[in-house]
Amino acid sequence: MAQVELKNISKIYEGSDVPAMENANITVSDKEFVVFVGPSGCGKSTTLRMIAGLEDISSGELFIDGKKMNDVPPKDRDIAMVFQNYALYPHMTVYDNMAFALKMKKTPKDEIERRVRGAAKILNIEQFLNRKPKALSGGQRQRVAVGRAIVRDPKVFLFDEPLSNLDAKLRVTMRAEISALHHRLQATMIYVTHDQVEAMTMANRIVVFNVGKVQQIGAPLYLYNHPVNKFVAGFIGSPPMNFIRLQVTEEGGRIVLDEGSFKLRPADEHEQYLKTYAGKEVYFGIRPEDLSYAESAGAEGIMPLGVSVIEPLGSETTLWLRSEKGEELIAKTGPDRIFKIDEKANFTPCMKKAHYFDIKTEMSILPLPE
Repeated sequence: MAQVELKNISKIYEGSDVPAMENANITVSDKEFVVFVGPSGCGKSTTLRMIAGLEDISSGELFIDGKKMNDVPPKDRDIAMVFQNYALYPHMTVYDNMAFALKMKKTPKDEIERRVRGAAKILNIEQFLNRKPKALSGGQRQRVAVGRAIVRDPKVFLFDEPLSNLDAKLRVTMRAEISALHHRLQATMIYVTHDQVEAMTMANRIVVFNVGKVQQIGAPLYLYNHPVNKFVAGFIGSPPMNFIRLQVTEEGGRIVLDEGSFKLRPADEHEQYLKTYAGKEVYFGIRPEDLSYAESAGAEGIMPLGVSVIEPLGSETTLWLRSEKGEELIAKTGPDRIFKIDEKANFTPCMKKAHYFDIKTEMSILPLPE
């Protein structure tokens, strides 16, 4: 059972007072595909490197397959790592690159042959086995790097931003290939990326990092629908969630959210959680796909907005909008309605899908379902 467990793992580099990672508690179950995601410098790659044994653990405990690994050398952890820069030997053929680790272990030649050709078949690189890395494209080199990991038959696969050097179209293809590979191998995989689209499309569960701390762990759609704080809400989803500051007021015994140029009424099920904020401001969050064009004007729940930027994408159009107070928002609309720059247009948010965050703590005001 290749379960990976991090208990209060922290990393502080020498000469620094700020932890690169602080008290990470993460459990990756056997055969699970978990993605570490977050902006540059958030601690996700540092955490992966501690699992691999390439970074020392300052405090806490790491277990792989139930065994404590804090002081175990990388070569004895039964893991395989795929790097961003492929890390292939340029003077060796593809076959020799894939076979290298097995040769170092003095694996019998016929077993090496079976494993290398089996991995090459899975990755569709059989025709490249006699070539050297310089004769391959970026995508082909990445397949070789993955193949080198597969032949080792490790307990855990670690991927450190393996697609970031590829062009956009090839990244989409390789995303699908790695997901299919996980399904085929039924292996435990931990994958690091700063691209939340990769995280959403590939993961069984996502671990969101920021400033050296784990922010939230959950299934992709759970994080999308129930972010624990403003950071997770803004990081998960593309384009990102809109945030505007609204004043919480009471009118006729009902809660009203006042921007100054428009007023919104929260969904009935949200109202009770906003009552304690009466007289205060909150962050109102709404996703671009939950902000719809409205023909009517002047009614409650209508947001009059100016069109700043138009991005036609064929099947949909992305609009950059601005309120009279200067609040900026993004909306997704269908391709049928043609908008013009500086046009005044009315939009209405789906209040049942709205999110609210405390101004000071930036934590969600709405409770998170289990």
